[in-house]
Amino acid sequence: MTEKYIYDLHEGDATMRNLLGGKGAGVAEMKKVGVPVPDAFTVTTVACVETMKRGGEWPEGLADQVAEGLHRLEERTGRTLGGKEKPLLVSIRSGAVFSMPGMMDTILNLGISDDTVGAIAQEFGNERFAWDCYRRFIQMYGEVVEGVDGHAYEDALSAMKSRKGVEQDTDLSAEDLKELVDEFKQISNDALGGEWTTDPVEQLNRAINAVFKSWLNPRADVYRKANGISADLGTAVNVMQMVFGNRGETSATGVCFTRNPSTGEKELYGEFLTNAQGEDVVAGIRTPRPLAEMEQVLPEAYRELIDTMHKMEAHYKDMQDMEFTIEDGHLYLLQTRNGKRTAAAALKVASDLVNEGVIDKNEALNRIEPGQLDQLLHPAIDPNHGKQAIAKGLPASPGAAVGELVFDADTAAERGGKGEPVVLVRFETTPDDIHGVIVCQGILTAHGGMTSHAAVVARGMGKPCVAGAAGIKIDPLAKTLTIGDTVFNEGDVLTLNGSTGEVFGEALELIPPQINEDFQNVVSWADEVRTLGVRANAENFEDASKARELGAEGIGLCRTEHMFFGADRLPAVREMITADNAEQRAAALEKILPMQQADFEQIFTAMKGLPVTVRLLDPPLHEFLPNLVEQSLLVQKLELTNGDAAELEEARKVLAQVKKLHEQNPMLGTRGCRLAMLYPEIPDMQARAIIKAALAVLEREGETVGIEIMIPLVALPIELKTQREIVEAAVKDEFAKAGQELPYTIGTMIELPRAAMVADQIAEHADFYSFGTNDLTQTTIGISRDDAENGFLTTYVMDGVLEKNPFESIDVEGVGAVVRTGVEKGRSAKPDLKCGVCGEHGGDPASIDFFQEVGLNYVSCSPFRVPIARFAAAKAALGEHVNDK
Repeated sequence: MTEKYIYDLHEGDATMRNLLGGKGAGVAEMKKVGVPVPDAFTVTTVACVETMKRGGEWPEGLADQVAEGLHRLEERTGRTLGGKEKPLLVSIRSGAVFSMPGMMDTILNLGISDDTVGAIAQEFGNERFAWDCYRRFIQMYGEVVEGVDGHAYEDALSAMKSRKGVEQDTDLSAEDLKELVDEFKQISNDALGGEWTTDPVEQLNRAINAVFKSWLNPRADVYRKANGISADLGTAVNVMQMVFGNRGETSATGVCFTRNPSTGEKELYGEFLTNAQGEDVVAGIRTPRPLAEMEQVLPEAYRELIDTMHKMEAHYKDMQDMEFTIEDGHLYLLQTRNGKRTAAAALKVASDLVNEGVIDKNEALNRIEPGQLDQLLHPAIDPNHGKQAIAKGLPASPGAAVGELVFDADTAAERGGKGEPVVLVRFETTPDDIHGVIVCQGILTAHGGMTSHAAVVARGMGKPCVAGAAGIKIDPLAKTLTIGDTVFNEGDVLTLNGSTGEVFGEALELIPPQINEDFQNVVSWADEVRTLGVRANAENFEDASKARELGAEGIGLCRTEHMFFGADRLPAVREMITADNAEQRAAALEKILPMQQADFEQIFTAMKGLPVTVRLLDPPLHEFLPNLVEQSLLVQKLELTNGDAAELEEARKVLAQVKKLHEQNPMLGTRGCRLAMLYPEIPDMQARAIIKAALAVLEREGETVGIEIMIPLVALPIELKTQREIVEAAVKDEFAKAGQELPYTIGTMIELPRAAMVADQIAEHADFYSFGTNDLTQTTIGISRDDAENGFLTTYVMDGVLEKNPFESIDVEGVGAVVRTGVEKGRSAKPDLKCGVCGEHGGDPASIDFFQEVGLNYVSCSPFRVPIARFAAAKAALGEHVNDK
């Protein structure tokens, strides 16, 4: 049986969105509820998909069904396409399943020709109107269907207005437009190298095919990727009887919203033009008028439009974006859809609709995309800035930053510490840069990806970051940044948009975060629904405090390595690394212990009453030492200049240790628990610092945190068993010294596939699991994060080899399967095993949807993503599957 590709208007309704597209389903629904709409039929999304599969060739039966649908439309309207009496004119409009405003193509007035233009002029008693429709059709058909350069038509129109001494299209006479039609025909024929087809049925088929093709045009492709819309959905095509807003001053066209899409306020919002067609409003050919003015110009149509707006919002129970045409005083609705809105407006509309009793809280949660909340948590560039970006990288951390350029972390720390706004520009950042990162306004790197060090740290601190801006050139010695032909020196000002990856060569106006009552309301509703806990990744008092302020229920990852890089403790760390024996190492660690304790006390004070998971030292030791090449050059310099003997001896000692610790693949080398197996003094010291801090906070504050000590990078059960014994011995000793005990747990970070495969064995020694999905993604897929994101990974995503970057959104079938196995095996041995995730995926809405399904207890993410995670967890609990798109 042949697939049904054509649906007449009366056959559809709002439930058929996937088949008829948003526009087709919306118009059909409006007809059902008694709203005046033009007659139409819809070519389904399936027809588009099948055509794409066949390389542009229509599937069997489609041409016949289009002809039959056209015949039925002609019968219902009493008009004929191409007829010399009562001709039918139609529009051909795209209709994607998910709204993609302006991304695809439309053709108006199809059916007008030399044979029909006279009949139209006579029927409507308006010759100018008929020729205006004709010139519009030739231009739209030529551009969309035949690929003629639109500037050729626009240039001819401008020249005509110049010759006639008029400013507006509406000032051209019928005779002027006849002349313009002849010029437009010649432009089309010249571009095509022959006569363009005037057969209206062939024009209709070619126009439908052109709309199919526009589904794959570059701007539509970019929009889909930016909004997570699958390219496999295709677009429907709506063939609709034309109604005319350009019949004179009693006709009009316009767009209206049932609420303000910028603020969400319940107020009249829209624009219209008299004597115009729809593209005049959209293209800005003429300046539209505020909708309120229509009450004086076309009062009856205005009142009917206001009534219809109320009716459609009540029907759909959401803010509507509507397109309308008024033909000689008669109102027609051409489209309705849930209106696009800012994040602030989305929260306002949701809150108001709940307060008005239109929807309940759960429905309000389902109306808002978690990612929208991100816009409200960071300063943003004023959307009306009108400036052109000079470079673009990866939008690694959202928000906006304005500051003077600095090229090293020390300068950033010095100037930023004085309150000066600076932007740190680096080839790539390293943990050593943390002091500069903390005080800068934003970060720009030439290298690195969405989960590079710069990106991860920036997101954790709520700082904008543009990473991997490949087109920029940095000279750290000359302290210059070159973008194109422009050279920026230290002290010059840049603006970064971390939400889009754009870089601007001047200071732009910023607007502050918009955390208001609506925001608090909606996120609190999410807390009533969600079953997943939400914690934060934080390792200092400021981040911990911000996390708590934003609703975190504890810390799921406190990275202790960030505490080792301070200028006051790095010498002691290096002393520990270069120690010749265990005694010297222990002595160096004794110097570090009070510093660690002080750090933990600050964090525990901020999070008292909540659990804190402290990850013991994870990175390889070489990260705390100078670069191999730089240290070699230092030794060489001291030798050649007969430098201080003691300094030379120390430099040689450090160089020897750097060489000893140097590894070809350090992230797969001696790090995590492997380092602790070689140097058990390190976990011993850290465990003591944790307990001392918790006890100190308890004594001072009257309460302390839930202590969770996490052993990183375990692959073998014996590793965790050994490390647990070291930690337990240290904890027991500290309790004995204090004469007081506290509850605590010891768990591990699952970041290696082997650990997940033997999770039932590891569970014997673990009180909890936390999946470190950053490393787990690297080790499961077998790729280096930064190398992949700066190499093939971007191409893979752009070319559709991968649907998403697996470091941004979890690879459900691969990495996700490893997580699922780890949870199932761990709980098979220990049913009450607490399982969480602390990788970057813990703040990604699509990944949270998966973690809900797997049955994790909590997710942990950067502080500024906590509200997003709370919200996404609620949507996951409600069954709102992000991946369905």
